[in-house]
Amino acid sequence: MKKLVYYSLLLLALLVVLRALLPQRSNTEMDIAAFGQLPVQVGGRIKPLDTVARNTLLILSGRQKVVTREGQTLAPIVWLMDLTMRPELADNYPIFKIEFPDDLGFAGLAQKGERYYAFNELKPHFEALHKAYSKINKEAKQRTAYEKQIAELNDGLSLYHRVLHALHPIADSARLDRLSDEYQSYQTLANGAGIAELRKQQAGEPYDAERLNQFIFYADDYLKLNKIAYLDPVPPAAAASEMDDWKNIGLALLDVMKGEALSPVVTRYGSMIMAYRSNDVERFNQDLAAQTDYFADNAAVNSQRIAFEQWFNQFQPFYVAIQLYVLVFFIVCIAWLRWPTTLGKAAYYSLILAFIIHSFGLLARMYLQGRPPITNLYSSAVFVGWGAVLLGIFIERFQRNGVGAAMASLVGFATLIIAHHLAMGGDTLEMMRAVLDSNFWLATHVIIITFGYSAMFLAGALAIIFIGMGLFKRDFDAVAARSLNSMVYGITCFAALFSLVGTILGGIWADQSWGRFWGWDPKENGALMIVLMAAIYLHARWGGICRERGLMNLAICGNIVTAWSWFGTNLLGVGLHSYGFTDSGFYWMLLFIASQVFVMLLGAIPWRFWRSQFGQSRAA
Repeated sequence: MKKLVYYSLLLLALLVVLRALLPQRSNTEMDIAAFGQLPVQVGGRIKPLDTVARNTLLILSGRQKVVTREGQTLAPIVWLMDLTMRPELADNYPIFKIEFPDDLGFAGLAQKGERYYAFNELKPHFEALHKAYSKINKEAKQRTAYEKQIAELNDGLSLYHRVLHALHPIADSARLDRLSDEYQSYQTLANGAGIAELRKQQAGEPYDAERLNQFIFYADDYLKLNKIAYLDPVPPAAAASEMDDWKNIGLALLDVMKGEALSPVVTRYGSMIMAYRSNDVERFNQDLAAQTDYFADNAAVNSQRIAFEQWFNQFQPFYVAIQLYVLVFFIVCIAWLRWPTTLGKAAYYSLILAFIIHSFGLLARMYLQGRPPITNLYSSAVFVGWGAVLLGIFIERFQRNGVGAAMASLVGFATLIIAHHLAMGGDTLEMMRAVLDSNFWLATHVIIITFGYSAMFLAGALAIIFIGMGLFKRDFDAVAARSLNSMVYGITCFAALFSLVGTILGGIWADQSWGRFWGWDPKENGALMIVLMAAIYLHARWGGICRERGLMNLAICGNIVTAWSWFGTNLLGVGLHSYGFTDSGFYWMLLFIASQVFVMLLGAIPWRFWRSQFGQSRAA
């Protein structure tokens, strides 16, 4: 029976991974996956359209899928194709997430139990939204909850409009059915006929008003697109590297008036749009294959990396790791009740599998970005969890009591959930600050000090386990208490070393970047606080100032200090290191601090109320 459960749990862990690796199927013969691989430039980075679709949905919906009113689930790239090619359908997809629609005050908008709304459902309320938006506080940090919701909805609609016109300049869906003909007509006008009529008008000579008006109509649409363009899908014709600037569709069309040839990328997108609207599978796939070949021959595109990024998006290694960490914690909890050796081994191997997936995600991001693993607040959350899990694996390898696995999985899960919420702002592979643009210091100071964060959090998590077991677990004896105490001590020593070295290296970096070793910046002060907190714990232990409970409370206090240094300093919105401000994080920070203070108060309960053998022995 024990072996059956053991192998079943391991099989379950493998199934979680295999399920994510299965290729996504499409209900159409059109090569949707290949379309998602087409590269575009957004925010200075070249990425596949699949990434654009996912990031846009995260901003608008907080999730990477679309669920229609009919219950059909659409992949992100399918939604993007419908939005850009069949907007009359996409306008009915409920993708705008509104947490409290009743609070907006728009009569007839709110639907009972509904948080997602479609463009067409919001359309009747555009005037009311515009009026409300014009009255909100211009300073984002000072807005009320109502004003924030108004601003988010307004910004979401603006983003929706910009993405809608990412691949064409057309505002009227009917014109999309003859898009290629329009481009051909425009080229004829822009290459001579339209310009000639414009010059005649300016010279006061007789001119063809119909032809001139048509030319101005086209040019006006293309000029508007050039101003609002969200992405640039047209690479330079003779690019030397990936750093060369790309063009948006509007600019590529306007440049025809300068005598430049219209890029085949624009015309093929136009042809694909028409084929998609008419469900012409053969024509769509032919144009798509030609588009793919064009990009493969262009020096501005690393096709292999683009294809890998699309696969990485579909695999979602961090989401897989989250599921595995939950499974590990579940197994450990059962192991503490029954079959500790067998289930403990299953938890350990499942934790290693989760760590491998987590590590793969880190390495994949490094490959895609061409940078060391920590470049912004999102990646720091991913790395903090990774470091804690690595340390937890070593603890579990030697202690074999489930504590290391439980705490590693808990910290890994929590940090990846934090990272998930930080990803709601858009592309997490973008560089947040120019000062971070140094691979040497990213690979030394940032990684080392973040390892210090990981160790401090893990030590605090172990201390929480100590207090929880001491208060409620009857068979928690002096041997178990001594073991946990030693774990906390060893991890804190590790944290003190890495935090101190990382802080010193940060000072050297600051001296090279800003000409001063120390400037009392909030982030610098936070790093120093971690070093001091670790030093306080170590001196309290070495000097015999505190015993078990006191040391555990100091370790938990380290959680508060580390969270403030890592995340809280960014909430101030000041200083050279505030590269990850999120105003909503303030409330979560307060909640985390309150939870840690609560556990510390539990740790201060007199020994006679501790139900464990260890607590009763101390009370005697």
